[in-house]
Amino acid sequence: MIHQFTQIDSKANLGANVTISPFTTIYGDVIIGDNCWIGPNVTIMDGARIGNNVKIFPGAVISAVPQDLKYKGEPTLAEIGDNTVIRECVTINKGTIDRNKTMVGKNCLLMAYVHVAHDCIIGNNVILANNVGLSGHITIDDYAILEGTAVAQQFVHIGAHTFIGGATLIRKNVPPFVKAAREPISYIGVNSVGLSRRGFDKEVIKKIEDIYRIIFVRGFNLSKALETVEKETENSEVKNIILEFIRNSKDGIIKGI
Repeated sequence: MIHQFTQIDSKANLGANVTISPFTTIYGDVIIGDNCWIGPNVTIMDGARIGNNVKIFPGAVISAVPQDLKYKGEPTLAEIGDNTVIRECVTINKGTIDRNKTMVGKNCLLMAYVHVAHDCIIGNNVILANNVGLSGHITIDDYAILEGTAVAQQFVHIGAHTFIGGATLIRKNVPPFVKAAREPISYIGVNSVGLSRRGFDKEVIKKIEDIYRIIFVRGFNLSKALETVEKETENSEVKNIILEFIRNSKDGIIKGI
């Protein structure tokens, strides 16, 4: 159902069973999948690529040009995956020449007033609570949760299954499976509750806790901590994930307890 008080460019590509509420504007270079609900007063601009079963609430602006003075009008995208919910007044800017797109994955929830800047890549099943702000070029892996008013500076990487407390300033990479908060942002434990809810075995969670106890609690510098993890913990998939993430974090990770 498309309300008569909408403005939709004739070039826009709309899927089946799409509902578009009054006073919404959709530009020409836009693709919207099947069974989407677009609320009133939404603006969807050139470069938007929206999947199936997406809900976009009033006041959201999707695929506006980046707030980046280096942007020169190159054609880029803002992609939103299937089953994602975009709440009131969320803003998602499209990419620049750096990554050529901004992407929000499948089954995500972006609560009211979230801002996702240019070239952010957000994985699947991510939750960004009210007023979360992401600067440009940020990567957030699957199942991460950022509580309200958390803000991240550009280029940081937030690992999978992390939980970041409200009002946290994220200036360093956050390794997978952890909880982080305080100022400056620090490790406050393993996200054992979230991991358990997602089906992680107790023994796997214990392996994660043992690894992070060495990295963050025992007082080693980072290079010594990684060396100790290699020597003292058995090989496992989670060990490889953690070590790879940290070794690829050239600008550093969050501090320990």
